[in-house]
Parts: sequence; C-alpha cells; structure tokens
Amino acid sequence: MISPDGPQKAVARALDTLGTGAYLADEQGLIVAINTRGEQLLARSAADLVGRDAHDLLHRTSCGEPVPRAQCRIRESILGGRTQQGEDEWLERGDGTLLPVGWLATPCDIGVRPSTTLVLFHPAGRAGRPGRRPPGGGRLSELERLALLAQTTTLLTSTLDIHEALRRLISLVVPRIADWAVIDLIGERDEVLRFAVAHAEGGTVVFREDLQGPMPPVPQESPMPLSRALRGVASSFAGPETYQGPPDSGIAVEQRRLFEATGMHSAIMVPLRSLHDVLGALTLGRADQPDRFIATDTALLEDIARRASLALENARLYQRQRQVAETMQRHLLPKLPRSPGLSMTVRYLPAPDASHVGGDWYDAFTLTDGATALAVGDVVGHDLEAAAGMAQLRNMLRAYAVSQQKPPSKIVEWLDRATLDVAEVSMATLVFARMSENASGQCELSWTNAGHPPPLLVTREGVARYLTDGHGMLLGVTPEQVRPDATAELPPEATLILYTDGLIESPGRNLDEGLDRLRRHAAALAHRPLESFTDELLARARPPDNDDDVALLAVRHGPGRSSC
Repeated sequence: MISPDGPQKAVARALDTLGTGAYLADEQGLIVAINTRGEQLLARSAADLVGRDAHDLLHRTSCGEPVPRAQCRIRESILGGRTQQGEDEWLERGDGTLLPVGWLATPCDIGVRPSTTLVLFHPAGRAGRPGRRPPGGGRLSELERLALLAQTTTLLTSTLDIHEALRRLISLVVPRIADWAVIDLIGERDEVLRFAVAHAEGGTVVFREDLQGPMPPVPQESPMPLSRALRGVASSFAGPETYQGPPDSGIAVEQRRLFEATGMHSAIMVPLRSLHDVLGALTLGRADQPDRFIATDTALLEDIARRASLALENARLYQRQRQVAETMQRHLLPKLPRSPGLSMTVRYLPAPDASHVGGDWYDAFTLTDGATALAVGDVVGHDLEAAAGMAQLRNMLRAYAVSQQKPPSKIVEWLDRATLDVAEVSMATLVFARMSENASGQCELSWTNAGHPPPLLVTREGVARYLTDGHGMLLGVTPEQVRPDATAELPPEATLILYTDGLIESPGRNLDEGLDRLRRHAAALAHRPLESFTDELLARARPPDNDDDVALLAVRHGPGRSSC
C-alpha cells in the first residue's frame, strides 16, 4: 500500500517550492517549519529555528536591538491572525548580521495545528519592496501572489478528501481573486458534474445548489471556452456575450444560464489536468469587482490550477486505494452459518482514514461435532498487507478448528506457532470460542483470548458483564506459551458480543471509559431484536472521533433448552 506523507512533510515540500524565504509560525509565534531559502537568508539551520520564538530570535531594529513586542507588526499579524505586509524590517542572521527584509504574513490553515501563519520575506536591498495594490484594482502584488500559491499548495496537500480539497480551493480564490468560483469535474465514465458554484456574500462563501449538478457531455469539436477547458485544450476568457449566440451544445446552454444567474461580466476557465487525464475545469468570474481578467492573470490562475490538479489526483488515487482495500476486505469476510436456535449478525465499518483499512475481521462456522465456532480478531497494521494477513490467519484458524476437535486454547496455540512461518502476520489479537450444548442441556461457551478486548455478555434482563477469563498474550509474542481456556453457561436469550478495539478506543480517551460506555449501551438495548440491537449499539457506542475500523459479531440463542 502506498502510504501518503503526513501533513508536516507536505508543508515542508510546499515551502521549498517558493522562490523566497518562508516560515510557518503557530498561534504562539513559534516556528513550525522553514524552507531552504529561508535557512540560507537567515544563515541558520532548520534545527536552530524550529520550535523557537520567531520574534525573540529574529526581529530587530535597524540598530540591532530587540523590537518591543507591542511594536512588532509581524508578531501582531501572527497572534491576531490577520494578513499584513511591511517594508524595511530587520531580521538577525545566525552570524549576528542584520538582514533588511520586505515581508508578508498571512493566516494559513494546514490542518496540523489550530492555526498557523505563513511569513514570506526577501532581502529588501536586492528583491525590492513589496508592491502595493492599485486603488480599486483586483491585482495582487508579487508577495501576495507567492503567498496565495503557498497557501494553495499547503492547504490542498494537507487533505486527501476530494470534497474538502475543492472547498479549500474555493475559499482561497473567493473573494481574493474573483467573486465567483465554479468547479466542473469529469468522472471515470467521462460524465461531467458541476461540483460547486460559489460566491462571496457578506464575508462568507455561499454555494448555489440550484446551479450545481450533472452537466451535458463534453462536445469534442466545440470551440467554446468551457468545452475547450474540459478537453484540456487551453485556458480561455469568457463573458456573457460569449454564450449569447445559438448554442452548439448542452454545455453552452448551461453556461448561458450560469452567466445570467450570477451576473458575471468577466470569467476565465482553466483546465484541471493531471499527468494523464483531464480532471475538470476551474472557472473564476467577476461580477462585483470591476476589473476584467486579462492575459497577465492567466499564469497565476494556471499555476493555481496545476497545484489543485496535483492535490485532486492524489486524493482520487487515495480514495481508489481505499475502495480497493475495503472491497478486498469485505470479500474476505465470510458469510454467517445457519445454526438452529442461534441468531447472528455482523457489522464491519471501515476507518474514516483510508490508511487504516485492513486488519479487523470476524468469522463464524459450524464444526464437525455440531458446535458453532466464533472468532473476532485484529491483525497489527492498517493497509492491504494487514488485510492479506487477516485472510491467512482466518483460513488457518478454520483449518485447525475443523480438522482437530480440540479446546479453543489448543487451536490458538497451533495458530500462534504457525504465524511465524506460514502467515505474513507479525502480531495479532484474537478471541476464539466454541458454542455448544453441555451435558446439562444448557448453552455453553468455551473460549480463549489472545490479547483482545473481552467478549461482552448481556442477559435479556439487561445485566451486562465482560468475560475476562481465559486471557493470554497476543499472537506473535511468545508462541510457545500454554494458553488458558474459560467456560461459561449462557442464559436463555442472552446476547454475546465479540468486537474489535475500534468500538471502544479513541485518541485521548481512557480504555475503561470505552468499555463502560459499550457495557451501558448494550444493557440498555437488551430488549431490542438482534438486528436493531446491533445497529443501535454501533451507533451509540462507537466513539465519534474513532480513527480505526470496527468488526462486530453478535450472537443470541433462543429460549429454552437445546437452543445452542
């Protein structure tokens, strides 16, 4: 499985694409990352800068004295979360000399910390002073362009959710560059979807859902601007007059409706292209801003589109990989057996993060002596390799259990030894149990636990308790160990719940809290039919910030004797 870099690495790469010095500061003014050009200008290494207070370390007066905190505009911008730029500031280099700089600081949400600020700086003596925006114009200064491109890269590469990436793109360009942003996407079967039509309204971005939705197919010979962009031909300018003539396609009809509804007087349509395909088109339009788009805007907007296309392609590949992993795991998970007197239901939920798909599994099958075997486990790892290891482990467990009528402990001992040489599994947790009728005619459960969360037993009266006996080490640690067995009689109409740790664990929460939450919800739902019981238990007990997949197997045996 291809594991994507974390947001921090993406940020570091993004900063190095800039042609000027740049660093990121957190909400306290501490340096989070700096690019190579920034290290060169400051004659300081990243190791010397990251984690240090930017103001205390760098900001100086022209005489080399520390700038009072209350008078430092760069610090004010960082702490206040406002975009500001300035001239003739001084930064102290590693060799003690002073560097006069022009600078721009702007908020930059990269999804790693609550808030960060991007600070761009260049030597004022060589690169000149930052340009100013002409009165009433929509043009960006060179530093503002650099800041926008940096934000585009850092924001879009720090998420692998396609919809989130596109929403971030819209928030970057509206209203900074345009009043309207339109995104059209091409699907795998060349179908066009108008994903978003958004505009600035009262300081927020508002989506026009009535203008969004499926679009007609892309005409292959049309010279109209959007059709050319969706074929990846070139960027084009357009206005309401462009689509006033007889339409040459269904897309032209939709474009006329778009211009009439939005009031755009000037627009530019830029292809969204990956290395191999056209992904769609980005349209930026102006209705309230008086300036029309001109040729000098094209380079900036195409650069934004290139960065957006790269992020979009990465997100698509990532989601495709998630679908492959999830499909593979669902096909590997078995169908439930039909056992007289027993009701069974299972649920499998993949992790919200695609990189966490892979290791959780369940199994249930009938043994040669008529007993029902139950298993739930979790292979260490969250990728396709873990999913493949899970399949090997499950198949070996089935083979041992069906061919050898031995207690669960003995089956798992053999399985533990076999994982070293046969299965590509480093470590795994597992509960393996057999449910059968004992000599007294009661339903009896015997099990062994290899480092897994304990099974939960809930009576029909709502008394819930964990089966904590029979606990041993997880698989792959000490394969020669002798494992314990545990036995318990199951009251009529009791429900047995086997599950993986995604149902009870979450970042920053105590495991005992998760276990207690699961127990209380299971007890409250004991009167529900099994399907409803399972769905509600999953909805109520699963932590809202869960970042792992969940497998859950619930078994309930009927009332009376001979029901197991």
